[in-house]
Amino acid sequence: MRSLLAHIPLLTLLHREFTGYSRASLQRDILAGLTVGAVALPLALAFGVASGADAPAGMVTAILAGLIIGGLGGSGFQISGPTGAMSAILIVIAGRYGIEGVWVATLLAGVLLMLLGLFRLGRYIAFIPSPVIAGFTSGIALIIAVGQLDNLLGVTTPPAENTLLKLFHYVIHPVIPDWHALTLAGIVIVTMLLLPRFTKAIPGSLVGIILASLVGVALGWQVPIIGDIPQTILLEHRLSWANIPWTHLNDLLAPAVSIAALGAIESLLCGSVGATMSGKPFDSNQELLAQGVGNLIIPFFGGVPATAAIARTSVAIKSGAVTRITSLVHAVLLLLSALLLAPIIRYIPLAALAGVLLVTAWRMNEWESIHFFINARLRHAMIGFIVTMLATAALDLTQAILIGLAISAVIYLRQSATSTRVSSAPVKPQLLQAQGMPIDVVCPGIHVYYVTGPIFFGSVTTLLEAFEGASDYQSLVISMRGVPLVDAMGIQALRQIVEEQHARGGDLCFSAVQPDVLEMFRRTGLFELVGAQKFFWSSAQAIVDLHERRLVAGCPRCAAHADGCTMLQMAREQLNRG
Repeated sequence: MRSLLAHIPLLTLLHREFTGYSRASLQRDILAGLTVGAVALPLALAFGVASGADAPAGMVTAILAGLIIGGLGGSGFQISGPTGAMSAILIVIAGRYGIEGVWVATLLAGVLLMLLGLFRLGRYIAFIPSPVIAGFTSGIALIIAVGQLDNLLGVTTPPAENTLLKLFHYVIHPVIPDWHALTLAGIVIVTMLLLPRFTKAIPGSLVGIILASLVGVALGWQVPIIGDIPQTILLEHRLSWANIPWTHLNDLLAPAVSIAALGAIESLLCGSVGATMSGKPFDSNQELLAQGVGNLIIPFFGGVPATAAIARTSVAIKSGAVTRITSLVHAVLLLLSALLLAPIIRYIPLAALAGVLLVTAWRMNEWESIHFFINARLRHAMIGFIVTMLATAALDLTQAILIGLAISAVIYLRQSATSTRVSSAPVKPQLLQAQGMPIDVVCPGIHVYYVTGPIFFGSVTTLLEAFEGASDYQSLVISMRGVPLVDAMGIQALRQIVEEQHARGGDLCFSAVQPDVLEMFRRTGLFELVGAQKFFWSSAQAIVDLHERRLVAGCPRCAAHADGCTMLQMAREQLNRG
């Protein structure tokens, strides 16, 4: 049994999760599941519409994600379904390729997610700088908000290539809003903002939608509504093997990468947050597998891509969820809602859903991170944030992430390059005396260079410029205690310094070389060029050794300091005895 658990991570998770499970635990899971279901219902409807599909597609996605992804996921607290972030990129994909293109891209994304999990690449998804994450989150929020302006205003405007162009269209072609739609959306927005101040036990979005729907129906306002909700999870309009464009899958590969990238990032970030909140373990690779399986199946039921949802996951944890049964209960509640409440749900105004999405878009922003960047005056972080946000709104998610990562990498390289410092100083007897060596005079031909920071292609110019005056000294000590790494160009620069010093008949020693850097020296032949006897633990040892060598060779600068040389010899013997 133990060997089986070791080879199947999901069984290990389930065994750990349900050890000691009791009736009280089941009650907590059921109550948490009912709470999450109440929160998820309006969001599922809203995100289905916002994805370029319809409300039933959002419901189907939430139900299947809760059952499949929730049952196979990498934790017991994760709740998956349609999300605002995913709907923001789906509306663009749907505009270009149609809903059929969304389904096929979701299918391919499911395969990519499974491959990420199988090759255990989950932890590498987290290597994305926080300014980039905050930037594309704000970009997604902007896409959601702009995408709901038509429903909010009760108008219909021509589609645009991207969000920024759509926003620009509203500016140059002002529209006359329908005050009925604005009023219904306003009811939802006000309810969502004010109700949490009095109680958090009832979802503000659900209450707001109920109030707006009652007002619209009671007053007979002619506003667009959701319409018929099929009382089934197998929608009539769905993906089938027959309509998969097998010969044109390459055209949908880029959208699939965008869906997979966002699904992986959002799910793993949600898992990390949930693990911190709950104190329970999270298996990132198992989560990616579960997300892949879920997104492989959902299109064949007519749903849209699913990913883990931070809002619903946090509600589950705060409601006392113990295991993944919470996700299953929430899915069953949504299923019963679709089967029993469909005749009522059909009357929900689209303007009410727009109100839900606008508040959701506002709350999506990483306000804490944005305030931190601004208050701390982190200019580079703000540049990465703004560029990523605009790229997300103007391009697709994959391009935005790549641009954000490229900018972050350039900024990091620049900061790393400027952090490399080279200082030099003559040997000071008092410093040697502080280390227990009775030395009053040292050879003036010995000079010490202190290097700190990485030596790589971005900092080699700084290094070489610092050694331009090294020809004035017969013996050099290069202290590298503060050098964490050296790349190929760094090795070439150091080799140039060593060869130039040897060419003029001088000596050169290295001190305090870090193990990784020393290994690089060995691999590239620099260790052999310098000589094993020229590497020392400290600069003091190197100074004593160099002076001794110059004394034997007859250093002209030391001729007037014979007493000092004798004292250095005594210090050398003292070091050897120590």
